[in-house]
Amino acid sequence: MSIYDIRTFADTVRGNSYVGRGIVAGMSADGKKAVTAYFIMGRSTNSRNRVFEETEDGIIIHAYDPSKLEDPSLVIYSPVRCIRNNMIVTNGDQTDTVYELMEKYYASGAKDPAMEEFLFEAALNTRCFEPDSPNFTPRISAVLRFGEKGFDYKMSILKSADENGSECSRYAFSYKPLAGLGHFIHTYNHDGNPIPTFTGEPERVAVPDDIDGFTKEIWDSLDENNKVSLYVCCTDLATGRKETRLINRNV
Repeated sequence: MSIYDIRTFADTVRGNSYVGRGIVAGMSADGKKAVTAYFIMGRSTNSRNRVFEETEDGIIIHAYDPSKLEDPSLVIYSPVRCIRNNMIVTNGDQTDTVYELMEKYYASGAKDPAMEEFLFEAALNTRCFEPDSPNFTPRISAVLRFGEKGFDYKMSILKSADENGSECSRYAFSYKPLAGLGHFIHTYNHDGNPIPTFTGEPERVAVPDDIDGFTKEIWDSLDENNKVSLYVCCTDLATGRKETRLINRNV
């Protein structure tokens, strides 16, 4: 198999009952749209008791049944927020960490392309993996950046350096988009106890033109017992118009 092979999302997760939370970022096959997707899965009652809701600048997670919510600290957050020409996508409250640093930068009136290039990494350097021993769930993040010359995107994973959570290892990946190619990063390699953290580079997955087809492919490919919610967004690169799809298991 070539390192440049691109598999469908369905083939990438086939037979894997628990990849956890996942982010896909890339470009549609026709080269006309930036595409991102975010999904959550859950094994516990607390993790499964969630729904996505669209907001003015992205999405937020709510408890489906507030009376059953146990610990909100790692399950209730805003996975997607947009500011200026940036779309931030993460699996935790680090969304707000990135957003707030960008907001502060733009409010300052600064115009330093070199500094702006690394706001995403600078914000995430203040965070680490989740404090959920023994899993030490990694924080996965992405930012899609739109400009006059199109867009690019970055991904990041913050994970424990060892089984004891002694230190945090930080990895960042920068991409120039290619038509039909997406990169997929998720929190876990597969199910387990403790759950093994995602390893390696983000996986190369095919991104079609049809948002409905891609949404269905992702949702149908996730394990039936563990999938919870999915959000997919396509941004027209010519007009900036966003088209979104949202699926909640709890309705």
